[in-house]
Amino acid sequence: MSDEGVEVWSGGVNTWECDEMGHMNVRFWVAKAQEGLAGLAAELGMPRAYAANSEATLIVREQHIRFLREAHAGAALRMTGGVLELGESDARLLLVIRHPDGQPAATFQIVVEHVTSGDLRPFPWPGRLRARAEALKMATPAFAAARSIDLSPVNSTASLERALELGLKRIGLGAIGPSECDVFGRMRPEIFIGRVSDGVARLFGEHRPGPATTDGEAPPRIGGAVLEYRVLHLAWPEAGDRVELRSGFAGCDARTRRVIHWMVDPESGRAWASAEAVVVSFDLDKRKVVDISEEAQQAFRAASPEGLAL
Repeated sequence: MSDEGVEVWSGGVNTWECDEMGHMNVRFWVAKAQEGLAGLAAELGMPRAYAANSEATLIVREQHIRFLREAHAGAALRMTGGVLELGESDARLLLVIRHPDGQPAATFQIVVEHVTSGDLRPFPWPGRLRARAEALKMATPAFAAARSIDLSPVNSTASLERALELGLKRIGLGAIGPSECDVFGRMRPEIFIGRVSDGVARLFGEHRPGPATTDGEAPPRIGGAVLEYRVLHLAWPEAGDRVELRSGFAGCDARTRRVIHWMVDPESGRAWASAEAVVVSFDLDKRKVVDISEEAQQAFRAASPEGLAL
């Protein structure tokens, strides 16, 4: 295997996969990573891991995502993958989405568990798969390592009750539809992050913060972008299950804002998923990250409840 891993997916960016920021939306990065995960599962000896009649599958427990370079409509992409760690029934896998010149556009460290497809019961990797995994072993490249997010083991604090205590803003409310579920009837991983993307304007407001301007200076057109995510999948809603998204700020500096998103069941209050995101303001014309004003920083710090975490 090459240092960059084995190729597990190839494709491109459709116009309808791009958002108001002019680049591919986060949900489609995650959706393509799921296709790549199926490809890596095949390389491990599970070619039908995501087929309806499969007895065993790989369930996603956690994702660490870094966005490194934009992808625009019409861009060609390919994906490589490998194995970072292998446990008794779990594994940390690496997927790298690359531009045609080989430069990484996004990276995914995905913690998966080898489970029965029906009741998600973990069971050990078979010997033949362990042998394939050994051949796919690779080290974490520097560009895929966590930069601003701690990947230490964590117990999620997410719940509707806790969200109400902290005053987290509701940014989404609805129900999971059949088209949002996989062949096993469970919500697909990109749906959580996609619904966060749909609702985040309710958290930030109509205008994203930008740099301070002088009198008479026209303010730049500012959008938002995510640099890094850690996502915990805690339970899997099915078609008809209701979901509510609650979000809040967890710190700020001139360059980045830290945001926590919880997807909860509005009936029971239990958490479906939790995410920590590192977000930036983005000059839409210069296509670069910008610092925000001191006034905006103070407002974000004042709006960050103490104790908010994954």
